[in-house]
Amino acid sequence: MATAKYTPRLADRYKKEVVPALMKRFGYKSVMQVPKLEKIALNRGVNGAVSDKKLVDIALDELTLITGQKAVSTRSKKDISNFKLRKDMPIGARVTLRGVKMYEFLDRLIATALPRVRDFKGVNEKSFDGRGNYTMGVTEQIIFPEVDIDKVTKITGLDITFVTTANTNEEAFELLKELGMPFRNIKKDQQ
Repeated sequence: MATAKYTPRLADRYKKEVVPALMKRFGYKSVMQVPKLEKIALNRGVNGAVSDKKLVDIALDELTLITGQKAVSTRSKKDISNFKLRKDMPIGARVTLRGVKMYEFLDRLIATALPRVRDFKGVNEKSFDGRGNYTMGVTEQIIFPEVDIDKVTKITGLDITFVTTANTNEEAFELLKELGMPFRNIKKDQQ
């Protein structure tokens, strides 16, 4: 008896809806030319990590909860005496998501987390880097339903970077828009 392989909802949507839409929009000859989402990187710097080591552990636990994948600590590269920082001290947390977990995280981000942001009007469409990658900042980690608000000691933010195979900002914008990213200034006729 063969079991059906699980594919996330957005991965399925990418194959069935996004690829044909982008092929039509940009006139690609092959499906291999269509840009795709390669990975999602989450990064979080921890303010006060030098004086309190537990803050980094809390950040690691929260990122692990949010993404469903074990987070790793980022370490300082050099000594900075004014900040009492020594080389190789843990100062943040990061996670890189690929494949199934990447699509599941994106789905949760679009469907549940972003609508929970206070006065949410959409994400900024100008945060592309020129090479087809998009970075957005989240100011409060409590927008993710996985984080228990009662256990949060300090509200902090994180950066989320979407790495795509797109060559231009326009291609990456269209890819993320087709996947359901709620950009701020999309005209009604474009949706």
